[in-house]
Amino acid sequence: MSLTITLATTRRILVQLRHDRRTLGLLVGVPSLLMILLRYVFDRPETFDRVGPMLLGVFPFVIMFIVASVGTLRERTGGTLERLMTTPLGKLDLLFGYALAFGLIALVQVGVVLLISLTWLGLDLAGPVWALVLVAVLDALLGMALGLFASAFARTEFQAVQFMPAFVLPQALLCGLIMPRDQMASWLEAISRVLPLTYAVDGMQEVSRETGFTGSLAVDLAVIAGCALLALMLGAATLRRRTP
Repeated sequence: MSLTITLATTRRILVQLRHDRRTLGLLVGVPSLLMILLRYVFDRPETFDRVGPMLLGVFPFVIMFIVASVGTLRERTGGTLERLMTTPLGKLDLLFGYALAFGLIALVQVGVVLLISLTWLGLDLAGPVWALVLVAVLDALLGMALGLFASAFARTEFQAVQFMPAFVLPQALLCGLIMPRDQMASWLEAISRVLPLTYAVDGMQEVSRETGFTGSLAVDLAVIAGCALLALMLGAATLRRRTP
C-alpha cells in the first residue's frame, strides 16, 4: 500500500464528484431537505429531539450505499477499474482511497445537516456534537463499504439500486428506528443484534441522552468500525484484474 497512490485515488474520486452536481445535490441537499420535512411532519420539538439524531445516522448510511454501489459499478462496467488494476495501484490503495474520499464527503454532508438541525430546526442534544459526527461518518463509511461489495453482484446500475432493499431495508426495520427492539418478537430482536445499523442507531440514541462519552457508545463505535472494515475486506475480495 502506498500513501501517495491512495491520496491520488482520493483526489480522482473527489474531482469526479465535483463535476457531478446531481450527485453532490443527492449527498448534501437531500438529507438536509428530509430533516427539514421531518421536523415539521412531527411538529413537536420533543419528538424531533428523539428521532432526529437517529436519522442523522441512517441518512449517510443509505445515501453512501447508493452512490458507492452505482459509482463503483460504473467503473467496473466501463473498464476503468480493470485499467486501474493493471497499474501499480493495489487493492488497499483503491479501497482506502474510496474510504478517505467518501469520509471527507460524509463530513461535509453531516456538517451541513447538523448545522441546519441545531440552528434552524432547534435540535437539542445532550451529548457532545463531535461524538454524533463521528458516529455519522462511520455510518457513511459502512454504507460505502457495503455499496462497494454489493456492486460486484450487479450487472447494471438499475440492479445496483435494487440491492438497496436487500442490504438496507431489513436493517432499517430492525434497528429500533421504527419500533424499540425490546418490543419486537424475540427472534427479530436476536437478528437485530448482528446488524450494524442497529449499533448506529444505538450510538445516536446514546449521544442524544448522555452528556458524556459512555462505554456503551464506545462499543457501538467499535462495532460500526469493525463492520465497515469487514465490508471493505469483502469488497477487496471482489476486485479482479479482469472484468468477467
